Amino acid sequence: MSDLDIFRAETAAWLEANCPPEMRAPVVDESDACWGGRNPTFKPGQKEWLDIMAQKGWTVPDWPKEYGGGGLSRAEAKILGQEMARLKCRSPLSSFGIWMLGPALLHFGTEEQKKHFLPPIARGEIRWCQGYSEPGSGSDLASLQTSAVDAGDHFVINGQKIWTSYADKADWIFCLTRTDKSEKHKGISFMLFDMASDGVTTKPIVLISGQSAFCETFFDDVKVPKTYGDGVSSVVFEVNRGWDVAKYLLGHERSMISGGGAEGATSLGAKFADQYGRDEMGRLDDPMLRAQMAEMDIEVLAFRAMAERFGDTFKAGLCHPAQPNMMKYAGTEINKRRHELIMSAGGSEVLEWESEATNGGLTARSWLRTKANSIEGGTSEVMLNVVSKQILQLPGA
Repeated sequence: MSDLDIFRAETAAWLEANCPPEMRAPVVDESDACWGGRNPTFKPGQKEWLDIMAQKGWTVPDWPKEYGGGGLSRAEAKILGQEMARLKCRSPLSSFGIWMLGPALLHFGTEEQKKHFLPPIARGEIRWCQGYSEPGSGSDLASLQTSAVDAGDHFVINGQKIWTSYADKADWIFCLTRTDKSEKHKGISFMLFDMASDGVTTKPIVLISGQSAFCETFFDDVKVPKTYGDGVSSVVFEVNRGWDVAKYLLGHERSMISGGGAEGATSLGAKFADQYGRDEMGRLDDPMLRAQMAEMDIEVLAFRAMAERFGDTFKAGLCHPAQPNMMKYAGTEINKRRHELIMSAGGSEVLEWESEATNGGLTARSWLRTKANSIEGGTSEVMLNVVSKQILQLPGA
């Protein structure tokens, strides 16, 4: 056996022995996942699974061990993901710290920042939110106006962010602020501070689904120390160089959002055959619906193959800088179409909004939630513009 074969066998055995039974069931929605934080609420099995995986470093298996990771190679981390999927083990932790801030700190952070912030992220002790978009700065993010004024040993922050996912539940924020009004892109700083700071308030935004993770976030004379108690800077990279960090982080955010296109462990045809009946061959009884679902299953499988290749090249630093935009567009559009097909297959029953029979209208609310996928992290229109200019190099684009 090769070293990777041995690693696969040992990993599978360890997962079988340690993954709690409750963590072998699919995640129903975002609220069903484990988000950690300073004041977490755990469902059965979540705390046990988080602690076991964090101790092994497998909440972030490919991060260096000195920062709370598992120190696995890309090949080993891929095997771990494959074995978790095969055994239906849930991810132990959902975290913007893992998906977005962590990679940015690994790339741009000082050694002090990495040692201070990354291990608590890996252990699920701090829940982060992202302060990017503003009411007047969405697609043109670099026009942001939230200001951070130098006041000696601290900055004073004033302004507003919008669409701040889980801001009302987050412990800390990674936030873009304007530190130089004379420069658009070169006057932005990337700052880290506590959401419990005086002057920080949040207000949830309710979407058409009747639910939302999004918030408005307000900063009124918020004092952010330039350095924290152990000499750790609150600014990542350099003052006025935050746009470099922001762009790098957006690539990871768009890769995260694109993952919606690869969701669904069970084919749609198999899922609805159990619900709506099978023909004599055991297939979904409705041939037209079966054909539509088979087409969607094939599209999802093709996207998964593309996503796996993209993931390898992205982690190796070999992909085109605009490729995350392409993946984000493709993944979100597939996810929207899949949910539209599920709604169509469900008929009038899935339009019900509140009963236990529909799990509180989960199907309809999930369908409506996908509409935000093509806006958050960069609109589909902006993604297409970037692809046309930077990848296809279309004339006049």
